[in-house]
Amino acid sequence: MVLDVNEVQKILPHRVPFLLVDRVTAIKAGECVEAYKNISISEPVFQGHFPDHPIYPGVMILEGMAQTGAILAFYEEGGEAVKSIEDKVFYFMSIDKAKFRKPIRPGDRLEYRVSILKHKGAVWVFEGKAFVDGQLACEAELKAMVVDK
Repeated sequence: MVLDVNEVQKILPHRVPFLLVDRVTAIKAGECVEAYKNISISEPVFQGHFPDHPIYPGVMILEGMAQTGAILAFYEEGGEAVKSIEDKVFYFMSIDKAKFRKPIRPGDRLEYRVSILKHKGAVWVFEGKAFVDGQLACEAELKAMVVDK
């Protein structure tokens, strides 16, 4: 299943400049999701990080992984949203084992691969990985919770 940015925005409450998923390229409900973000020099973050040596911040990579995980949490078999974003929100609880292996630069396509490690009730634990040109750029274990707004 492929979701374009319009369909992503039906699931996530984030909007530009903080919507960090451009497209979902694959989703296997209850298991894993693949998505990407095209990194452009026009990203507002590059005005300060760093003007003469633009590097996409690690915190933004982690947030993109979390947003990708949220898409997975809100989907079930058949591609139907299981929880209305109107009354639910996905909150970070923790980030563990984060490793940054390769800098992300303007022009890169940041590919997210997120899989469920554990799901119990409202709590989700994901393994997130980010790749550029097939090379691992970042990895982390992310914990989040679906809560009422």
